[in-house]
Amino acid sequence: MKWIKRIFKIFLIVIAIFIIGNIAVYTYAYLTPKLQIKSANSFMLFDKDNNMYFQGSGSQEWIALDEISPYLISATIQTEDKNFYHHKGFDFLRIIKAFYVNITSGTTSQGASTITQQYAKNLFLDFDKTWARKWDEMWYTIEIEAHYSKDEILEGYLNTINYGHGMYGIENASQFYFGKSAKDLTLAEAAMLTGIPKSPSNYSPLINLEKATQRQQRILNNMYQNKVITKEEYDQALNETLTFIGEKNSNELTTVMYYQDAVLKELQSLKEIPDTFLETGGLKVYTNLDMNAQAELEQNIQETMPDSDLEVASVMIEPETGKVIALVGGKDYNTSEFNRAVDAKRQVGSTMKPFLYYAALENGFTASTTFTSEATTFTFSNQQTYSPKNYNEKYGNKPISMATAIAYSENIYAVKTHMFLGEDTLINMARRVGITAELDEVPSLALGTSEIGMLEMAAGYAAFANEGYKVTPHFIEKVVDKEGNVLYEADNKKEAILNQSLTFILNNLLTATYDSNFIDYNYPTAINIAPKMTHTYALKSGTTDTDNWYIGYNKDVVTAVWCGYDNNQALDASEYKYAQNIWLTTMEDYMKDKEDTWYDMPSNVVGVLVNPISGKPATESDEKKKIMYYIKGTEPTDSDPVFDEIAKNNKDS
Repeated sequence: MKWIKRIFKIFLIVIAIFIIGNIAVYTYAYLTPKLQIKSANSFMLFDKDNNMYFQGSGSQEWIALDEISPYLISATIQTEDKNFYHHKGFDFLRIIKAFYVNITSGTTSQGASTITQQYAKNLFLDFDKTWARKWDEMWYTIEIEAHYSKDEILEGYLNTINYGHGMYGIENASQFYFGKSAKDLTLAEAAMLTGIPKSPSNYSPLINLEKATQRQQRILNNMYQNKVITKEEYDQALNETLTFIGEKNSNELTTVMYYQDAVLKELQSLKEIPDTFLETGGLKVYTNLDMNAQAELEQNIQETMPDSDLEVASVMIEPETGKVIALVGGKDYNTSEFNRAVDAKRQVGSTMKPFLYYAALENGFTASTTFTSEATTFTFSNQQTYSPKNYNEKYGNKPISMATAIAYSENIYAVKTHMFLGEDTLINMARRVGITAELDEVPSLALGTSEIGMLEMAAGYAAFANEGYKVTPHFIEKVVDKEGNVLYEADNKKEAILNQSLTFILNNLLTATYDSNFIDYNYPTAINIAPKMTHTYALKSGTTDTDNWYIGYNKDVVTAVWCGYDNNQALDASEYKYAQNIWLTTMEDYMKDKEDTWYDMPSNVVGVLVNPISGKPATESDEKKKIMYYIKGTEPTDSDPVFDEIAKNNKDS
C-alpha cells in the first residue's frame, strides 16, 4: 500500500507543478505586450507598376464573427477543435489520445492542433518542423490565448486560413466558391468549405469533387453525431446540390495564381526576411510581374490549348536582369495548383543543343563546320552502341554545316559533336549557365534526354540573349515591412560567363530554324511560322515522345513554352503544334509596340556569303546564299576538309 500512496503523492505533486507552471506561464504572457495579430499576418503583392494584385492572410475582406454563418462556425469547431471554448490553447486530453493512436497504429494520422495553435502557425512565413519553430509556435499560442477572447481568436482564424486557390479568409472563399457572403452559407456549403483547409490541393471541390464531397459528408455526420445539427438538417444538407462559381471578383487575380505561388516560394527562401509576420507587421512585396504580359500569355494559352489532359507551362524572363515578368504553371489553376514552370523537371529534347553548339564554337567549330548527315551507330565505353535517328529518319547523306544542323535539329550532327568534344563538355557548359539538374554523361545528353526545370532552361538561354552574361531568374524586386523599412532588394547582378562574339554567332545561327534559305533535303523546324514573325528571334524547339518545348528570345525577352502530360503519356503527332503557337503569339504580342532591334556585330566578327547547306563560300552556281558569321581568321574556304572523323571511325570499327 505504501508504494500506491507514494505514486499518488508523486502524481499530486506533478499535477500541482503543472497547474502552478501554467498559471505562471500564462500570467507572464499576459504581462507581455499584446500581439497585433490582425495586422501582422498579412502580405501584399505588387506588380512592376506598383499596383497591388494580391492581399493574403490579413485580408481586406476581414469580417466580424457575427457576419459568418453559424453553420460554418459550428462545422469548423466540430472539425478542427471540438473543445475550443474549454481549453487555453492546448487540448491535453486530445494530445494524449493522438499520441496513443499514432503509437499503436504506427502512423501519424492523428493530429491534436487546436484552432489557436493553427492560428499561431499561420503567423510564420513557412512551416518549418524544427524544434525551435515548434517552441515558438507554442509560445505564440499562449500569448494569443492570454491577450484575446475565444471569439476574437476564432474570428481571426476564419479570416486568415487558406481555403485554396489563393483564397485566404472565409469571406473571400465564400465569394469565390459560391458567389455569396459568408453569412449566407447553407449547412451543406459550410461543411464543404470547412473541409478544404486540411489539404486544399486534395479537398477543393474544383480539383477533386469526389474527395471533397466525402470529406463534407464526414463533417456533416460528425456534426449530427455530436448533436450540433438535427436529423432533418443533416438529411437536407446531404441531398443539397451545390453549384460552384470558382471565380474571383478581380479578373487580374485569375491570371496570376501560379506567379503568386512562385513569389511566395521565393519569399520563404530569402534570408533577409524574418521568420514571422509579427516581426514585420505585415509585408509589402514588390514583384517583377508584367500584368499585360501575364494576361496575354494566359489568353494565348486559353485560346490555343485543347480541352484534354494535355498540360502547359511557360515563363517569360527579361534577359538583362533575370526578372521573371510572366509565368504560367498549368492550363487551369483551379484544376491543378502544381506549378510546372517552377517545380517540374522534364526531358528538354533538342532545346539542349544550343548549349552544345556554343561549346563547339569555343572549341574551334564554326558555322561552316561539317559532319555527314547519315544513319550512324556510335560505339562508346565497354563496346556499347548507340544509334540515334533524325526526325522522320531524314538524312542528307552528305556533309552539312553546323548552321544546317541547327535549322533541321539534326540528331546525328549533334551526337557527333557531343562525342567529338567529350561528353563532359556539355555538362560543364550547362553548369556555367546555371543549370543544376542532374545530367547524365551519355551520348544521348546532346538530344536532351535528361530532365531539367523550365526556369533553369530559360535562364540558360538568357545568357545567350544577354550577350554572354549570366543572370538569376527572380520574381521579387523588393520587400518592405509595415513601417516602410526595406528588408530585401534584388541587386540584378550580371556575371560575364560567355564570349560576346561567340554568342553573337550563336544567336544568328538560331535564326536558321525558320529561314527558307535552309530548305533542301529537309525543312527548318519552325519554317511554318516564319510568315507570322514581325521581329527577329533566336529560336529552338525540343521534341521527345512525351515533351514539346519552344524556347526563343531577342534582346528584350526570353520566352519558354512546354507542353506534355503529367503522367508522361506519349504525345500525339497533332499535339506538337500547341507549344509553337503559344510561343509565337506570346512573343509577337509582347513585341508588337517595340522596335525590331538585333545584336550589334562585334568588331572581331565578319560576315561571309556562303552556301548555307555546305557552309562553303557561295559561288555563282549556288541557288541558296546566306551571310553567316565567323570570328576573323576562321572564315571558310573552298579547300576546307570535310570534318567527319566520327563517322569514319564508326564505319571502320
